[in-house]
Amino acid sequence: MDLAPFKHVLLLPGVRPLALLMFFARMPPAATGVILTLHVAVTLDRGYAAAGLVGAAGTVGMGLGAPLMGKLVDERGLRSMLAISVTASAAFWLTAPLMGYWVLLVSSFFVGLMGVPMMSIGRQAITALVPEHQRRVALSVDSISVELSFMAGPALGVFVATRFSTNAALMFIGLSILTAGTLLYWANPPMLHEDEVVDGPKPKIFEWMRGRIVGVLVVCAGATVCLTGMEVSAIASLEHLGKQSWLGVVFFAMCAASIVGGLVYGGVKKAPSVLVLVVLMAAFEIPVGLGDGNVLLLCLLLVPMNLMCAPLIAASGESISRLAPPTARGLAIGLQGSAFTVGNAIGAPLAGVAIDRGGAPYGFAVVGVAGLLVAVVAWALARQRQRVIPLPVG
Repeated sequence: MDLAPFKHVLLLPGVRPLALLMFFARMPPAATGVILTLHVAVTLDRGYAAAGLVGAAGTVGMGLGAPLMGKLVDERGLRSMLAISVTASAAFWLTAPLMGYWVLLVSSFFVGLMGVPMMSIGRQAITALVPEHQRRVALSVDSISVELSFMAGPALGVFVATRFSTNAALMFIGLSILTAGTLLYWANPPMLHEDEVVDGPKPKIFEWMRGRIVGVLVVCAGATVCLTGMEVSAIASLEHLGKQSWLGVVFFAMCAASIVGGLVYGGVKKAPSVLVLVVLMAAFEIPVGLGDGNVLLLCLLLVPMNLMCAPLIAASGESISRLAPPTARGLAIGLQGSAFTVGNAIGAPLAGVAIDRGGAPYGFAVVGVAGLLVAVVAWALARQRQRVIPLPVG
């Protein structure tokens, strides 16, 4: 593993400020799920089923909204999208403490639909700052940044909610999104690399949304089926042991393994394909259930599959940026976000059914097998010949 490529990428103009900004900008979205759950279940006293419904409404909204926001970036630019999404997001989170349950439920869908797609913005912006031969390393940096945000964001949100109140935490998220969105608006990072400026008519979606790029999106969905199912199964395993207090340690081990994987992936000379990565992730998940009943063994068995997490995010982003036309990159990366969302929506209930039938080990095994089946579908799609779209270069 050679870390020199990371140094070279981080020395490129604009990369370090963007990586730092996106780290802080992604912390509030990382905390929204746990804060909304605590607010609905505890503060509003509606229970966890009602909290899950609010989370599901937001998830559906995000799945539909990410491509729309990406298309808006392609057609109108980043600032136009931010003006709409930051206003909508800040308005929701700052007024959420005043909402009753049903208003919160409906509003969560719309804030998901119109909210700031921080994950997609970061991937597209860092792609635009580096030449194509350095995208793998740049997207590895971005994936590591995501993991760090997910390590810090929920912990900070829970601290505010428990130290003060969930109402304070909701308003803190709103102010954080408003601040991060304003800084992004001011920075206005490019969304296309300077060598990718094109003239002429934009290609239609059916001209490039086929074959290999669809296969990559299927892989993204399959990967999050594995990851979400892993999280649910890990929670069930710890709850069965009566050691829920160790959940933070287990999740820290997952994130740390992913960060190490991102460093290795960005530093090797020949990286595995996105299809190989999802096969390894799914295969390594199947035996994780052997650690049920032992926290230390569970953490150790979770390491191999989580080593694939950040590399898979980086590899899929690199593939999409290469296969989609530059003028439709926002839409394509938005569709990647939707694929991740679909995987989240499938993975949790799939693991839940398996856990109810046979316990946490079945949860790990079933979603692992599902990931392998998804990889077969992606492999079949990848074998299709990709149509090359000629684009006049300006």
